[in-house]
Amino acid sequence: MNYKPTTINLLLITSLLFACGRPVKDEKKDSNTESVNPVTLHVGDEKYWSVDTKESVVGWKGAMQIGANAHTGYVYISKGELKLENDKLVGGTVEVDMNTIEDHNHGKSNGLINHLKNPDFFDVKNFPTATITITDVAPINEETIKITANLSIKGITRSVTFAVNLKVKNGIANANGKLIIDRTE
Repeated sequence: MNYKPTTINLLLITSLLFACGRPVKDEKKDSNTESVNPVTLHVGDEKYWSVDTKESVVGWKGAMQIGANAHTGYVYISKGELKLENDKLVGGTVEVDMNTIEDHNHGKSNGLINHLKNPDFFDVKNFPTATITITDVAPINEETIKITANLSIKGITRSVTFAVNLKVKNGIANANGKLIIDRTE
């Protein structure tokens, strides 16, 4: 099965732990922090598949550490590409436009979203994008893979590992995964 790459639909559900009373951990640069490189697309290279930004989204769920108050919403992908070899994911980078963050129930212009865009959360004015760059992929079963990647938010990069269901059929790849992060880190 050798398809000419056409499109990738990506849904990544990200759970955020909101802790309004807990300060963000010290953001000094350390060995786990590196500068964020913008996504450079490999146009014309058939190993790289462009993420379809109109059909792809990052869903998020945020909850306080204590209590049942949770919010859900979306943030949209500005650009991205995944590298596939023999219909298997081997790498890639996705850039998320943090200015597009929305609350599922209240849209993009409300107190919660304004709070999330402030410096005590994502500091969107100074860090308008977040990126995830895949560094390793290992199979779990026929349709599920374990991805290790560098996640960069607010100029801080951390290694993350999460499972993704990936289906490649007729030149279209569909990916769905869940990544849990603690925004205070």
